Amino acid sequence: MSGFNNNVPTKFPKLEPKIPTGPDLLQAERAKASFNVGAISKFIFGEDYLARLNKIVPVLESEPAFEKTQRYFQSRYERHAHGYEKDNRMIELTEELKWDAEDKRLVNMLYDQVSPFSLHYLMFIPTLENQCTDEQKKLFLERALRCEIIGCYAQTELGHGSNVQGVETTATYIPETNEFELHSPHLSSSKWWIGTLGKTANYAAVMARLIIRGKDYGPHPFCVQVRSLEDHRPLPGVTVGDIGPKFGYVTIDNGFLMFDHYRVPHISFLAKFSQVIPGTGEYVKPPNARLSYGTMVLSRANIVRSSGTILARGATVAVRYSAVRQQFVDASGPRKWESKVIETPVLDYTMQQYRLFTTVASAYALLINGRNLHRLYELNQAAMKQGNLDLLPDLHATSSGLKSLVTTITIEGLEDSRRACGGHGFSLFSGLGYAYQDYLPLVTFEGDNYLLTQQTARYLFKTFRSVAAGEAKPKEHNVTINYLNQYLENTRATFPVMTAAELLNPEALLSAFGFRAAHGIAQVVENLDKNGRTWNSVLVDISHVSKAHCQYVLIRDFFVELQQASEKDLGPSERRVLQNLAYLFALHFMEKEMTEFLTCGYVSIAQSKLVQEQVLALVEQIRPDAVPLVDAFALPDYYLASALGRYDGDYFTGLKQMVEREPLNQKLVIDSYEKYIKPLVHKGLERAKNESKL
Repeated sequence: MSGFNNNVPTKFPKLEPKIPTGPDLLQAERAKASFNVGAISKFIFGEDYLARLNKIVPVLESEPAFEKTQRYFQSRYERHAHGYEKDNRMIELTEELKWDAEDKRLVNMLYDQVSPFSLHYLMFIPTLENQCTDEQKKLFLERALRCEIIGCYAQTELGHGSNVQGVETTATYIPETNEFELHSPHLSSSKWWIGTLGKTANYAAVMARLIIRGKDYGPHPFCVQVRSLEDHRPLPGVTVGDIGPKFGYVTIDNGFLMFDHYRVPHISFLAKFSQVIPGTGEYVKPPNARLSYGTMVLSRANIVRSSGTILARGATVAVRYSAVRQQFVDASGPRKWESKVIETPVLDYTMQQYRLFTTVASAYALLINGRNLHRLYELNQAAMKQGNLDLLPDLHATSSGLKSLVTTITIEGLEDSRRACGGHGFSLFSGLGYAYQDYLPLVTFEGDNYLLTQQTARYLFKTFRSVAAGEAKPKEHNVTINYLNQYLENTRATFPVMTAAELLNPEALLSAFGFRAAHGIAQVVENLDKNGRTWNSVLVDISHVSKAHCQYVLIRDFFVELQQASEKDLGPSERRVLQNLAYLFALHFMEKEMTEFLTCGYVSIAQSKLVQEQVLALVEQIRPDAVPLVDAFALPDYYLASALGRYDGDYFTGLKQMVEREPLNQKLVIDSYEKYIKPLVHKGLERAKNESKL
């Protein structure tokens, strides 16, 4: 480019802000709070979490390896490389600052992006912790904890995902050498979608079919080296690589893996629960096939807990932005600022309130449920150590259904939050685009959402048959038996509500959700047991039954948590606003699922109209506390990484600053001008010049 300096970044002119500014509007919103924001944050998260947050955020904000806004401008290759930098710096900081496991979990949540080592920590290490013998822990786990080996979890195959029993990779025991021979007999046998495997991992926890003397014992775990520890090349007999671009998760190298008669030593067979005796090849089966369910429950409890945070993120960005984004003047009730009519903040429109406040309520419900699910997991683990498996079936089935329901609620709420931001929600600078992309896989991995409902339903049907036969005894933590018993005592019960105000009764709402779930279960059991229906023919009903059960659990957890909270935990104002959110959460789902409440005969048409009326009344009551309620999620700007959802409300400045960082804006004239734009334009100039001479 000749004649001028082209390396001049584009900058916005300095102009006076329009009054009222975003900060002005958010300050006014916060002044309307009817409760103590910090008190609700403490109730939801606890003092320890908040103290850790305040300790860790300044560290991450000062660390170049944890810088987040550059990701909006980077290619996949650049973001993946930056992920390695983050992972290595995290190892250093863990040592320097003595971070424990909870600190590291919080760091990864705040960084908000999977990185190349993620599955090493999330799947490989937990697998070794849960599946290794003491000898294997010294050989594999201790080295993995020091990152001397980097691993992944290789279960899913190109031809098999949810059907784990159908995996094709084989591990044949060779008694002569006391080895196992891993082999991928078909292209469909290729391990696929394996996070951290593509270019990072040198080890893998591989699920392969155990074959001994021609007998197939089904999938078992093996700890297998796949790359050289000297130069990282794939080992002979191993074909491994990256599966390519994805809808999201671009910063992790999901990979494929195939074996060609690849031998591994006997110690590679993870033998905590089942064994293959060296030399003889005698197979010793695990004492109880359900012992591994605890790990699945923990994984799903983590998903529920993280989902609450993700949904809170979407709600925070959308509510704050809606409070400062002004559009049109409401002629029937114009907003004024310093005696002057101003455009109406979008949050004052009822439709925006309806779509966002129900999302806020859902986020609180998921955060509470995630905490309770972890508590039940700990209770179950303690019971299992004593040989008591009573809690496990209900917990495993319910956690499966909750994973399905909660991830669906979250992905829908996250997308609705993005859309509630209007046109600016389409910008990655909203902070919600990548959040949606990276959350979306959760509806599939750890169990496809529709498939998981079948696990829940099988347990519900079995329990119903037991309750109906008088064989099931009430248990402290088993809510399923309780609502099934209540239903069978009176299968013709109806909703005892006459006015909208009477809907604000936790017991009445729980009875309604319990009756609807039990009625659905009873109908499917009758179709299966008496009417000759096949399992496949009732899969749609199964999905509905699982959802009904898990909605009951979510709503019950919300109400019970508030009921059990002491006055020290929750003051009157905090209890009132959370109670309103619990009512909104329950009634919104009743409104959405009204067809089922009507068809089961529990709710009448007239009562359905009362539900709609009360939902809108609750939305109106919550409106003054909307911004303080999302502030109580305690999500720092570092985590949000959003121009629209900033705590100070200055989204104009936020967008300006991010746009100025756009690489295309670092030169006055784009490089492609000379080759593609200039010839066209100059051709036109030349034509015009020639025509003017005529």
